[in-house]
Amino acid sequence: MRYALYFTPSKDHPLTGAASLWLGRDAFSGETYPAPEHEMLGAAEQFELTADPRRYGFHATIKAPFSLAASVTEKDFMTVVEDFAARTPAFEIPELVLGQLGPFFALVPGSLHQPLQDFAAKVVKSFEPFRAALSPADMARRNPEKLSDGQRANLQRWGYPYVMEDFGFHMTLTGQVPETRAEMMKAILTERFADFIGRPLSITGLAVFTEETRGAPFKVHSWLPLTGAKS
Repeated sequence: MRYALYFTPSKDHPLTGAASLWLGRDAFSGETYPAPEHEMLGAAEQFELTADPRRYGFHATIKAPFSLAASVTEKDFMTVVEDFAARTPAFEIPELVLGQLGPFFALVPGSLHQPLQDFAAKVVKSFEPFRAALSPADMARRNPEKLSDGQRANLQRWGYPYVMEDFGFHMTLTGQVPETRAEMMKAILTERFADFIGRPLSITGLAVFTEETRGAPFKVHSWLPLTGAKS
């Protein structure tokens, strides 16, 4: 069993519904959906291009998947997550935009938002005592030779390269899109997520996702509202 601390909107949020339909699976309910046909993108191709984010569920990684340390129980962990959420104020990202991160597409902040960076760093630090050390195989999966010095240091210290100064909030919508299909994908996603692009996004909760066995779909174990959250 692995656990992860992710941001995802609440179960009934319109963005959760739109993203679940696009990815083909709802991480809250486990319900799956067929890929809709589009004049520029067939269902089979969409299903293939969304396979990786579909397994993880719609989310932004805050603390990447980890096994619990041997001395920690799930109850111990959840008690602290609940307390953390109750003490952490909700806040808002001023603008959400469609971003292209190399061959991947994701919803990202329009600009660096320091409260978001601070929130992510606080989560990573607060729950580090609950994380089991990475195995050599886990370390190798991250291809440390391809990381920057700072990212390798993060991997050693925090179990994940993209934290602290290297953290970039993103809610992934695709796997690797071939360069020849990138403009098409950008147009489709701009249309599909038009109700959310160019608008604020409220960070109202912290979700615990679980992966029962390696490679299994991640599911929402618990969604904890942050203090003062309106939804």
